[in-house]
Amino acid sequence: VVSTQSTGSEPEASHKLLKLLTKVIIAYLIEQVAAGAQLLQVFESSAEYLGPTLFEEYSLPYLEEIAAGVKHGITERGLGDVPLIVFAKGAYHSISKLSYAGYNVVGLDWTVDPNIARDFVHIAVQGNLDPVLSTPPKKT
Repeated sequence: VVSTQSTGSEPEASHKLLKLLTKVIIAYLIEQVAAGAQLLQVFESSAEYLGPTLFEEYSLPYLEEIAAGVKHGITERGLGDVPLIVFAKGAYHSISKLSYAGYNVVGLDWTVDPNIARDFVHIAVQGNLDPVLSTPPKKT
């Protein structure tokens, strides 16, 4: 949603949009739990394009706000405790910070060695499946 070009030229507009999206995402995820969801996963698909500095300014604070807002909202509505997973594709540079963002699990993409990630993450990890391995070989 927010490109590296727009963050540099329009940082205030970028943050305004991200704040609006964050509120909508929180409300949507709370309603998913109200409808019966037993686990929620939040995807951040721009991390690999942002790099560590832009990710920490334009993504991480909103991911943290989503986790806190969803937990608060489901507690306030008496919906129980629902685990939250964060998956930020390409965020190898910030997996330690992601593990402190309020989620229960950090999802790893296939480029992150889970053995190395365990040294930087203090919560559960999942994933790391190489997409090529999940594709059956072509018959010739």
